[in-house]
Amino acid sequence: MTRHIADRSQESSFGRTQYFTRQERESGLHPSIITLRTRPRARDEAANRRAAEFARIERGHRV
Repeated sequence: MTRHIADRSQESSFGRTQYFTRQERESGLHPSIITLRTRPRARDEAANRRAAEFARIERGHRV
């Protein structure tokens, strides 16, 4: 009869922990993701003007 899959020694847990911590440490962001996050966003001029008008009205300024 063979051993059950759950019958393992506890020695492998340190190796798994070490592997996990190394993987987490080295898994930083990919350079393409950093580039996408730092590039300037295209702004819609109509949306900016609309927001400016709402802010002006909220402040109580008249034209």
